Amino acid sequence: MIPPSLLALCLAISTPALAVKVGGFEDGGNTLVSAMMMFLGNDEKVYIMDKAEGNSAQVAGHPAWASVWDIATRKAEVMDVPSNVFCASGMHLPNGSYTAFGGNSAVGRGGGDASNGDWDAEYQDFDGSKSIRILNPCKSTDNFADPSCQWFDDATKISMKRKRWYSAAEAMADGTIVLIGGFTGGGYILRNTPNKNPDDGAENTYEFFPPRDEDPKRLQFIYDTSGLNSYAHAFLMPSGNMFLQANYSSSALPDMPGQVIRVYPASGATAMLPLTPENKYTPTILFCGGTDMKDDQWGNFSYPAIDTWNYPASKDCQRITPEPSDGSEVKYTQDDDLLEGRSMGQFIILPDGKLLVVNGALNGTAGYAKTTSTILKEEDMPYGQSLANGPVGRPAIYDPKAPAGKRWSNEDASVLIAGSNPNVDVVLQTKYPTEASPPLLSYGGEPFDITIPSSSYSGSANDAAANTIIAVLRGGFTTHAMNMGQRFVQLNNTYTVKSDGSIVYHVSQMPPQVLVGSGKVEAQTKLAVSPLPDSVKLDSAKGSADPNATNGGTGSSPTAEESGGSSRTGTIVGAAVGVRRRASAAQASYPMSASGTGAMAPGVGAAGMAARSGRESDSSAFLPFKSGNESHTWNSSTASLTTPYKDDAPGAGNGGYGPPHRAY
Repeated sequence: MIPPSLLALCLAISTPALAVKVGGFEDGGNTLVSAMMMFLGNDEKVYIMDKAEGNSAQVAGHPAWASVWDIATRKAEVMDVPSNVFCASGMHLPNGSYTAFGGNSAVGRGGGDASNGDWDAEYQDFDGSKSIRILNPCKSTDNFADPSCQWFDDATKISMKRKRWYSAAEAMADGTIVLIGGFTGGGYILRNTPNKNPDDGAENTYEFFPPRDEDPKRLQFIYDTSGLNSYAHAFLMPSGNMFLQANYSSSALPDMPGQVIRVYPASGATAMLPLTPENKYTPTILFCGGTDMKDDQWGNFSYPAIDTWNYPASKDCQRITPEPSDGSEVKYTQDDDLLEGRSMGQFIILPDGKLLVVNGALNGTAGYAKTTSTILKEEDMPYGQSLANGPVGRPAIYDPKAPAGKRWSNEDASVLIAGSNPNVDVVLQTKYPTEASPPLLSYGGEPFDITIPSSSYSGSANDAAANTIIAVLRGGFTTHAMNMGQRFVQLNNTYTVKSDGSIVYHVSQMPPQVLVGSGKVEAQTKLAVSPLPDSVKLDSAKGSADPNATNGGTGSSPTAEESGGSSRTGTIVGAAVGVRRRASAAQASYPMSASGTGAMAPGVGAAGMAARSGRESDSSAFLPFKSGNESHTWNSSTASLTTPYKDDAPGAGNGGYGPPHRAY
């Protein structure tokens, strides 16, 4: 079950510290370290991690690369993480803790070699490539000096079996986390040129946490997508199988149209669309942006083969439903293009079920380098070590329910954006009441009630009740413009409008496709879903809130133009259940997120809203999808999995560069 401390109901409540002018940005303070990784631990604290580098903020006698940011005060405090977290992956645990897996070797100033091999005397960072770091999020009433509120990071006590840098992490149905692929050493992309040995510098295996008494197993899909499979996109499906996407391939499913690359460092915006009663909780994945750079333009571990900052990012968006409920053909479907091309764009699922995309670049890719194959001196690099150009400062909203051709707009939302560092080290030049929802959610069972007062909306109570979405959100763990484990699940509900204008929402517990969790890594008990009472309307009931603060109870969200210069006060959705009125909310209720190098929506802090599996999590999760061809295997993509990724042709790329090494 969800721990009570991590469950919060998000109604249209305001937090004075988060008053944000619609369409604008406000200063959120200083995070002290660059937000390479970021997640919302609870309704008070945001946790941030950076790579080991020369930040001016100090902790325990060395540069800090972790902090905790307080939502109310907008102030951060440093935290000590012993190992180098650079480009780690992460996920929530069933008990509400968070984990960060892997990272880079120990480094010294300027990203150079550590003074003592696996430890550097100045930065005091340990090799983080096998690290498992665990954090129990605390609140302001807790003693943050107590070890129970600090990161646990001790490889002599717990670590992964293999080194993993840029690995993927995804929660299984029982709360087990699977760790997929990754580098064993550093680089721009994961290959040499020519790419004669896809195992060179790569960890083409998967393993589990909690660890199992078995060796990591080889995953052919990761081998076959060599070079462009950093932070592979991984989504658990209702069958218990895992959908994987890397390079331009999809696991046993069609290739990405146009061979657009979505994984790091192309870093397209990717998210599972909201799971709702309307779509029968069927997962659909949306990919937008990235780049269609050709294979020979990507280069290798050292650097790209072209000046990437001159190469336009893709506008292309594609949807895929890996396991359609109607048994239809599995294929990618063209969606509305982005309003502008973006690499490094990031999707954040908002409480109304729309998706916000923030940040990114018009040209180029993520990553950094001191040279390319065409520019041989660092001083000649036009944007320093950055491989991208043309920051995209305008956010956009994607409405999955809008008709084709009308899904993108420039409505804005309140989010926290932090972190940007395309360099090897630090370079400084270049307010309303809330009623608590139940502390525990289960699979099915009896419904629960949520009551909101008339002061939380304006206009017709019937309209407000009918235009309410009650949803469970999980933001996952965010880094590198992707949210590992981000999910939105709408719950069924009916309502009763009272004569005093208050509204009682009758809410079903979690649908059987969704796991909230017992707080343990184990199979979950499924209960029959009890029926909901019929909705009861009352025409005379009205809301008492200021119409100017609620969009006038018009029954529709304001457009960017309608919002004009009005001020909207947002709330941080601090955990599990978010209630978002589609139309006449008293205040906008948005998840607090961060982007650039990290973005974070609310965290469920439980075993996950992962799709239900008919089996416990094991290696059979990587069996092929059944898409009408029983002979499909992991390498049955319609394109060659040799030619695009094993570049043996003479003169391809930029020649051989020997063993992989740290990126610089």
